[in-house]
Amino acid sequence: MRVWSVANQKGGVGKTTTVVTLAGLLAGAGHRVLAVDLDPHGSLTSYFRHDPDELERSAFDLFSGDAPDRDRLQALLLPTGHERIALLPSSTALATLERRAVGKEGMGLQVARALRRLEGEFDYVLIDSPPVLGVLMVNALAACQHLLVPVQTEYLALKGLERMVRSIAMVNRARKRKLEYSLIPTFYDRRTQASVNCLRELHREYPAQIADAVVPVDTKFRNASVQGLVPSRLDAGSRGVAAYAKLLRSLLARQMQD
Repeated sequence: MRVWSVANQKGGVGKTTTVVTLAGLLAGAGHRVLAVDLDPHGSLTSYFRHDPDELERSAFDLFSGDAPDRDRLQALLLPTGHERIALLPSSTALATLERRAVGKEGMGLQVARALRRLEGEFDYVLIDSPPVLGVLMVNALAACQHLLVPVQTEYLALKGLERMVRSIAMVNRARKRKLEYSLIPTFYDRRTQASVNCLRELHREYPAQIADAVVPVDTKFRNASVQGLVPSRLDAGSRGVAAYAKLLRSLLARQMQD
């Protein structure tokens, strides 16, 4: 079971879109996928038509009381409308986790421990993390084998990326194995100088990490979210889906080399 986390300390860069699009492409290829929503805002949960304000069971259960066993974990999972994609939803209770975690040991490994109990149930796990370096993002980083960092191709997002890279370096000091990561340029508009310059800067500053796939501005992503569909089910030939398909091919090729 491969675990990929999607994170950035800046919001609005396309994290949830990255999760749902890759999940849809993996599921379309026959893989069993678990989408995990660790963001208290619950965008991924809402995408699949579940209300994070109303859920009685959610990812919060991973952090409360005894660690859930396999059966209890499976009871937390919700349908997504796609037979090969399950959802471990968020809830607003996750927003209280930071203060609850103070002074408690091992809170940064709860998600990794839970996912080990689901080994064999899924082929891929995609984790959507909040845009804040705290216990939830630390769990996302600790649980994954590869990190995906969507970066909006505009100046402020590029500056925010510096914080994320420092956070990765900090996490790597605590890991036994270095966390490899890929930068995914998003919201790219080749008609604007801002996008063109930002993409050029990413290639200059992070030549080894930047993905060769560039995700363009594509209204089909918005249309898919309105219908609660993974984008590849709405329009498999759209420019945005094609970019993520290219990204996925590179990730799978990297996986074969590991």
